[in-house]
Amino acid sequence: MLNLDLSGRTALVTGSTGGIGLAIARKLSETGATVIINGRKQDSVNGALEKLSKAVPGGTFRSVVADVGTTEGCKTLFEAESNVDILVNNAGIFGPNDFFQTTDESWEHLFEVNLFSGVRLSRAYLQGMKERNWGRVLFIASESALNIPVEMVDYGVSKTAMLGLSRGLAKLMAGTNVTVNAILPGPTLSEGVEDMLKAQNPDSTRPIAELAAEFVQKHRPSNILRRMATVDEVANLVAYTASPLASATTGAALRVDGGTVDTI
Repeated sequence: MLNLDLSGRTALVTGSTGGIGLAIARKLSETGATVIINGRKQDSVNGALEKLSKAVPGGTFRSVVADVGTTEGCKTLFEAESNVDILVNNAGIFGPNDFFQTTDESWEHLFEVNLFSGVRLSRAYLQGMKERNWGRVLFIASESALNIPVEMVDYGVSKTAMLGLSRGLAKLMAGTNVTVNAILPGPTLSEGVEDMLKAQNPDSTRPIAELAAEFVQKHRPSNILRRMATVDEVANLVAYTASPLASATTGAALRVDGGTVDTI
């Protein structure tokens, strides 16, 4: 059996109060890591800690309330937790919009959260990882980085930039035991996606799984699974990539997209 033992390691997962981030936090804890939860609001952080404590009895969790979409928020986070072995840049925002109606301010805000949070936190934590000669930095990107969605051009472009950042930082860590990778989920039935589907179908009484499958068929017809992935399926790949077993995997864009990206 594969042993994804992360005992003695500390992992920081940004935006981990729900959805994919919460699933990643749970999975990393199950492998033995101490996990730092992050969110913008104390109530949501407390709720996540309660869920995780029930899901992983005996797990070790800490938390920092900080908005990583701002310079000050990243500074607050680093000052509270300055020594981590695994950094999962998961915080992100998305939503359908009309490109021609999207303002500069909207683009800037999206990039502050989706891209610059990872820039700032990687700049803060990579030095320590390099000095200790062990570390993992993971960017939760998206298949939208390769398949730019016309209904979310800004989101897709932010994720494409994330792939470039991940690759560049991996090369910066050349010759060390610090790896940097991007994880590319496809359509995933997270809480945020559920909210989006409900907003798009306000009068529907159909199960959310049906709405999700319909979305995949309409907007991601190349998807081979013909369904959305679960947050746990994404978290499984993250846990492996963060583990010692993935020591030769770096500078990669690892897909957990259900075959949505139509390439070999």
